[in-house]
Amino acid sequence: MESLSAELGTGAGTALLTEEALRDSDMQPLARWVQEQPAWSDFPFILLAARQLVPRSTDAQAAVDSLGNVVILERPISAQTLTSAVNSALRARRRQYEAAQHLLKIQRSEEKLTHLNETLESRIAERTNDLARANDRLVKEIAERERAQATLVQAQKMEAIGQLTNGIAHDFNNLLTAIVGNVDLIGRRTTDERLKKFAMYAREAANRATKLTGQLLAFSRTQRLDLQPVALDSLVRGMSDLIQRSIGPSIEVCLQLDSGDALAVADGNQLELAILNLIINARDAMPDGGKLTITTSVRDSSASDIPAGRYVVLGISDTGSGIPPHLLARVFEPFFTTKPIGKGTGLGLSQVYGIAQRSGGTVRITSQLIRGTTVDIWLPVASGINVDRPGYDASDCLDDIAHGESILVVEDDRDVRSFIVECLNTFGYDVRESQDGYTGLEAMRAAQPDLLIVDFAMPGINGAEMAMQVRARHADLPIIFVTGYADMDAVERVDGTKFLLRKPFEVSALANVVKHALSARGA
Repeated sequence: MESLSAELGTGAGTALLTEEALRDSDMQPLARWVQEQPAWSDFPFILLAARQLVPRSTDAQAAVDSLGNVVILERPISAQTLTSAVNSALRARRRQYEAAQHLLKIQRSEEKLTHLNETLESRIAERTNDLARANDRLVKEIAERERAQATLVQAQKMEAIGQLTNGIAHDFNNLLTAIVGNVDLIGRRTTDERLKKFAMYAREAANRATKLTGQLLAFSRTQRLDLQPVALDSLVRGMSDLIQRSIGPSIEVCLQLDSGDALAVADGNQLELAILNLIINARDAMPDGGKLTITTSVRDSSASDIPAGRYVVLGISDTGSGIPPHLLARVFEPFFTTKPIGKGTGLGLSQVYGIAQRSGGTVRITSQLIRGTTVDIWLPVASGINVDRPGYDASDCLDDIAHGESILVVEDDRDVRSFIVECLNTFGYDVRESQDGYTGLEAMRAAQPDLLIVDFAMPGINGAEMAMQVRARHADLPIIFVTGYADMDAVERVDGTKFLLRKPFEVSALANVVKHALSARGA
């Protein structure tokens, strides 16, 4: 029985044994194996017994009962009956194994379901967190898209304003040219001191208007910087009234101007625009009042962002709300602003930075929340350069400075053209005039002048296009471009000797540039 139990333990489909084998045997190992079967197992036994004429004894019956699932075949038995009984037992055992596999699958499914139930809350929480993160990203993307669309609308609006400003400045420059030039002629030709005084007042007003158009052109970015030595202390003092009006009565203005006689390389009009931008930013940062401090000083710099050397530093400090540290690196980006939509263009600091960079300097900014912001504009010291002070001496005589030279004037604005022609005739030059580029080209074909004076912005073909056609026939002819603004790239593409006379201009400026142009031709 121990051997049978061991064999059954290794695996079997059924067991065939005789009733005689049960007699006088220890049935405990086999009974124990039968009792320890898995729940799905009911091992089939086939017992070959002798025909019983009398009932089995109690012990014999107990031995048979200990086998559990047993089929008793009485001998003698045919081979077919025995084979059928064995096949039937094997089929039953095979079904038990299939049931065991099925139960195992059910058990595994139950375990998996149990695990899913146990982790359901954590998975729901994780999925909820994923959805929350995706929702946050979506909200940020929507906000960024709205901001980008608002920026695009703002940029388109600013571009349209810039184009409008550009056109207005061009028209004003034509008007101012006639006004400034004729006032200059009045001041030169009259001997009445009272009239000279009136002419001086008119010219000062025209000069202020000239500065305004220069700032308009700077805003529309169609004018290059006219770098000249600038006395920052004098420039800031001259702006003091404008600063006070722009900053308002609730803000104290303090000037600490210590640059002395040092001159900075800058465009005065553009620098005034930069200062005004910074002052307006400071005002907006102090809605409840505060203190605005403007300083000038001379410092040395060896930092990597600008060449080593001496610089005149213009500083503008406020006691306003300040700028968050993580935004400081972006304040010079075009169209970036910390102000609400519609409250700022995002161009102020980018214009200031561009002006300083194109002047050979830089801009540095420091800020602390609640304590305020300081913006320093570093401009190179203009060493060894004389300051060109605009103006004229009314006693200067500009009549008859010509020596028979002929000049062709091409200008579409009648008032400006009349002023230029009148001045050149006064100087003693032989002057011809045309109202546009096409008639100017015809005049050039009719007779070659010694000098061409041409306006840049004209209908049909502009001054640069006309000059390029003229250059094809007259390579050595000097050309003076007269313009309130110009596409300098187009002007620079014109080969040969060329000069630029910016509107508005005075009589002396016209005389000087004509003299230099004719001298260059002779050279």
